[in-house]
Amino acid sequence: MYIAALLARTEDGWQASDTELDDVETLSDLVELAREGSVDDDTVIVYIEQEDAWFGVVRTDDLEDPRIYVSDAAAAARSSYGEILTDELLGGNGDDAAADLDALDLDGTEDGETPERTGEESAGEPSGEAAEGLAHDSGPAVPVTAGPVGDRQILADLGLGEKQLLGLDSEALSEITDALGAAEILEAVR
Repeated sequence: MYIAALLARTEDGWQASDTELDDVETLSDLVELAREGSVDDDTVIVYIEQEDAWFGVVRTDDLEDPRIYVSDAAAAARSSYGEILTDELLGGNGDDAAADLDALDLDGTEDGETPERTGEESAGEPSGEAAEGLAHDSGPAVPVTAGPVGDRQILADLGLGEKQLLGLDSEALSEITDALGAAEILEAVR
């Protein structure tokens, strides 16, 4: 199950609404949805969450390129809406990026632990973080991560800094709307 919300900044504060993602198939569709919710081409935040597994934030300001943050790229890439975001961030191309993530052998060293090295690994093959950081296929190497990716400063100027963003978990939407001063407004439309 997905939760999606759209927050549009206005002269009088924030407008909030639940949003339907049924017609969203690409990042362009998502950005168009955000811009349709914009008042006077001001800031719009689109929040997407999948059952506490991951959340993503897409921010549009005027006609600038969208800014994107995803809390867990590996989890998001395995879902339809998350794949839209991670493809953009990881430079993937649809199903290939998801397949690359599925092919990873995540062995518990994703958080910086050093794996035990064998003689075979030291013979020129990447190991540990170097091997995990690249998905091998016939094309160019694609960076892959099992953690947050994207613009960690996406909400910093709105009251939610990098440290707070990285610390968000299952209550991310309420904490984001609290920081923006839009919690009551979102709750009223839900």
